[in-house]
Amino acid sequence: MIQRFADWLIYDVIGINATTHLGEALNFFVYDTLKIVILLFLISAVMGVVNAYFPVERLRNFLNSRKLYGMQYLLASLFGAITPFCSCSSIPLFIGFVKGGIPLGVTFSFLITSPLVNEVAVAMFAGSFGWKTTAIYVLSGVLLGAISGFFLGKMKLEKHLSPWVQQIQQMATTAEDVPTERISLLQRLPQILKEALGIVRGVILYVILGIAIGAAMHGYVPEGFFETYLSGEHLYAVPLAVILAVPMYANAAGIIPVVEVFVAKGVSLGTALAFMMSVVGLSLPEATMLKKVMNMRLIGIFFGTVASAIIILGWLFNIIL
Repeated sequence: MIQRFADWLIYDVIGINATTHLGEALNFFVYDTLKIVILLFLISAVMGVVNAYFPVERLRNFLNSRKLYGMQYLLASLFGAITPFCSCSSIPLFIGFVKGGIPLGVTFSFLITSPLVNEVAVAMFAGSFGWKTTAIYVLSGVLLGAISGFFLGKMKLEKHLSPWVQQIQQMATTAEDVPTERISLLQRLPQILKEALGIVRGVILYVILGIAIGAAMHGYVPEGFFETYLSGEHLYAVPLAVILAVPMYANAAGIIPVVEVFVAKGVSLGTALAFMMSVVGLSLPEATMLKKVMNMRLIGIFFGTVASAIIILGWLFNIIL
């Protein structure tokens, strides 16, 4: 139905020829914009229900007060997956975890997964690549955060935190779990829908910009251009995609339309996903903000560990997808 509307609007109402580069680009833009905005609102509302019954404070206290024998990394990674943050906006909560005395590896699990897997990424991925690929992406993103956080935690990197953070960690105590008033879902629903609409408004500019870039690439970039340099048959394609992506910054809303065009132009899905993961999960603005709580050596270790894991995932995706 959305595709028929895009065809009608661009080819019949506006009157642009379907065989032209402009017609292809505008049709792609209208179709993807409508599809992604609708999915984004619906999934944001669903995740709003989850977040309403999964408060941050309770999770922080739970992770900080119990021995979970390694499961805390998976729980932190899952929490990152249900929080609608990009890499930079998740850092304040990451800092709160560190200051609250939660182990550094656990906080890294959250920081890694939060920008990679959220309702924005799920909505846009489902619309672009289908639910099977989306499920594989979500599972790999959660495992990436959990496993990377586990290894970072075992490296005993607390000494590389800023002195003021180390001091706060030593003084941190577990806060008491204060009972909260029970509110029915029906009572919460107006606020949940309002927040879902707020999420859509907050990322709509990134969505439009990303789709516009993707539409331009879809309509004007010659066939085989990306395949030449990032083809899955080249072993260096995935590491090259990660290296090119790390200096960039965008959230999932801005980069997934570009990834969709990469795949359409011949780039292997694993290579395109590795590019996307690096763009949304590792960026220079993120490194700048992390300087508030850690030194450059720890930032380098963090970026190197995650980039290596993304490269491995990219190679695996190219084999299985």
